[in-house]
Amino acid sequence: MSSSTPEVWRPEDTVPPVPETPGSEIFRPDILDEIEKKIEAMSKELNALSLDIHDHPELKYEEVRTHDVLTSFMSEHGFKVEKHYLLPTAWLATYKHGSGGRTIGVNSEMDALPGVGHACGHNLIAISGVAVACAMKVVLEQFNISATIQLLGTPAEEGGGGKLKLLEKGAYKDMAACLMCHPAPGPKGSVSLSSSLAIQQLTVEYSGHTAHAALSPWEGINALDAAVLAYNNISALRQQLRPTARVHGIFEGKDWAVNVIPDYAKYVCYIRAPNVAELDDVVERVLPCFPAAAQATGCEYKLTLAEKLTDIHQNKALGEEVARIVKSRYGGIDFVWGIAHASTDFGNVTYELPSLHPGFAIPTVLNGGNHTRDFAAAAATATAHQACLDVSKALAATGIRVLIDDEYFAEVKKTFEERQRL
Repeated sequence: MSSSTPEVWRPEDTVPPVPETPGSEIFRPDILDEIEKKIEAMSKELNALSLDIHDHPELKYEEVRTHDVLTSFMSEHGFKVEKHYLLPTAWLATYKHGSGGRTIGVNSEMDALPGVGHACGHNLIAISGVAVACAMKVVLEQFNISATIQLLGTPAEEGGGGKLKLLEKGAYKDMAACLMCHPAPGPKGSVSLSSSLAIQQLTVEYSGHTAHAALSPWEGINALDAAVLAYNNISALRQQLRPTARVHGIFEGKDWAVNVIPDYAKYVCYIRAPNVAELDDVVERVLPCFPAAAQATGCEYKLTLAEKLTDIHQNKALGEEVARIVKSRYGGIDFVWGIAHASTDFGNVTYELPSLHPGFAIPTVLNGGNHTRDFAAAAATATAHQACLDVSKALAATGIRVLIDDEYFAEVKKTFEERQRL
């Protein structure tokens, strides 16, 4: 690693992060002080909530226990809660103060991954949303601000497109802006304003004919061979794809036996690129790989495309406000780390309304990034918890500025509209 490249935050680094420009001017420091006070006062119960979610991982659209734990918590903290909101495991916690005013949205993700649990740190994302909402509630009360807070519990980020379904059902329609965050490896104390990759998920099912694999293999049509050929076709194509593209997948089957030629095989494939336009180009090149495999093996095939997830459009004005706060009090800002090379259904939200989805660094071991068991362990540490609280303070302060500063909110809307025209 070159001397100009920041070192990744490792668990053995016990020196606390320092602000990049300590004490620099920020909007309404009195409000930020109240936010800090509230979030730090809640730290112990937020950590208990995080660890409880972490210790009981639930997969996409199965977040039943997590739904109940989070909705109970928000009810106890004075929010009006709508359970099973638009989706069975989604929920909405609302707090309204005064009359009129704008509505600020916040997201809490909840789901885990098969086999590796909370290896993407959604336990931290869940409590960040809670912290942001509760801190903003205190500010509305103490400063007598007329506004509404909506904390949306969003299921199935990991391959389920939960936010797309919530968008379609109108869950975001009242929000002036929406905020959330995501843990990842990165430099110590950093908050990342990087984007993410657009993604197209597709599933190819190959159908053939069984036969005894030794006695009479000529009677069979091998569906697994078709899936393997499709995989190899893509591997051959990969050399001609831009280095920014990602194509990866796995095989799935049913009733397989070594001495039976498989008559069914499924190939689940993800195609990613930095933006929607480049993604569409890559998809167009990958698609012929699947019928070619079917033709070569004599199989039938069925291709199913899931709804596309876009890249993240980080709102420039929202990001600049978070950056000012982070650099003044908590750490630094980068545009490289975060989830720059991953994908999220929050990208589609950023195409619909002004939104921000910063990454925040937590200490990780070598080769222990997102979607590893090591990252699941990292997401349960005290240092990760504090990093989560710090970015939550910056998000809460930014959300309050959206609510009370008309000139700033006009800039937020302007930067959103300008990005939409690109």
